[in-house]
Amino acid sequence: MRIIACVKRVPLTDAAVKIGADGKSIDNAGFEYMLSFYDELAVEEAIRTKEKHAGSEVTVLTIGPSECSKELRECLAKGADKAVILTDANWASRDARSAARVLADKIKELGADVVFCGRVATDRDQGAVGPMLSSYLGAACVTDVVKLDLGPTGGTAQRETEAGIETVAFPLPAVITCDKGLNEPRFAGLKGIMAAKKKTIDESKAADIPNVARVVKMELPPPRKAGRIVGEGAAAVPALMEALRNEAKVL
Repeated sequence: MRIIACVKRVPLTDAAVKIGADGKSIDNAGFEYMLSFYDELAVEEAIRTKEKHAGSEVTVLTIGPSECSKELRECLAKGADKAVILTDANWASRDARSAARVLADKIKELGADVVFCGRVATDRDQGAVGPMLSSYLGAACVTDVVKLDLGPTGGTAQRETEAGIETVAFPLPAVITCDKGLNEPRFAGLKGIMAAKKKTIDESKAADIPNVARVVKMELPPPRKAGRIVGEGAAAVPALMEALRNEAKVL
């Protein structure tokens, strides 16, 4: 089985965000990076699928700078077989459609029976690349998966919805987006870390697919007002209700 995990390099979740001088982008000077949390779930599920199906191979695929090799080597250390970077100096400004097109073109070249993605990237939180990717590949798509049973020609999955857990059946090839609860990502062992250092990461230039979404303006949300204590114990309830009703206007 040919398995691909699509991943994204994102800033650490505690990064202090600043708007760039152009007012349309984030100033990423001094950022430290990590693999997007939900993409870690995708990599783990890809490796587990390989372990269940003899002769399978896992390729980790990303769009970004050459420095993404740090995150990809972490994936290799955990059990992925190959890693590919589609290099792009402007990777952070690609919209979801452009990213999906670029990834789809490479996946068609590599060949894949199943593609795993994170439910969302933890920087933009859009959740759009996975479904768009399935459309460009002409593959089935199951999103927000929390349990998966995959066979050689298809599988069943449980997915989280607002109404509860939904169980669906699907054929291969398929794109699966991974949600919390699907698995617990493993830690890389010393043997895997040493082996990953020796593996070659393939780099090729990302296709020049233009964005269709255009950022007009970017601004930080207004600072929150300072909180206050309205009283203590049961005597504070009337004042709290008054503040919620007339100030916060949530009642």
